[in-house]
Amino acid sequence: QVQLEESGGGLVQAGGSLRLSCAASGRTFSNYHMAWFRQTPGKERIVVAIISSTGGSTYYTESVKGRFTISRDAAKSTVYLQMNSLKPEDTAVYYCAATTGGEVKADSMDYWGKGTLVTVSS
Repeated sequence: QVQLEESGGGLVQAGGSLRLSCAASGRTFSNYHMAWFRQTPGKERIVVAIISSTGGSTYYTESVKGRFTISRDAAKSTVYLQMNSLKPEDTAVYYCAATTGGEVKADSMDYWGKGTLVTVSS
């Protein structure tokens, strides 16, 4: 079992920044590819950013490229999402997820956090 707990969400004005954290506990953090997803009411959960188990590879969905940065700290078993130049359309519940599998998508993740709400006001 892996437990994931997100923090760092909140209300921010457009153009502002937030840093989300996801603390992992349980099994070996370094075995897992980590990802941030987001979801708005009535819509499917979509991947925002992915970081490989070693931290050597990252992926960003097109709409956040150049604004968001995913990183991980093995010593703290924590993954981060630095979000800059936030836009109202970034408003969503953000979820941290983990998998040892080769494909990172909403229906293939092994573990999920409970989510943290990010609200960007215009």
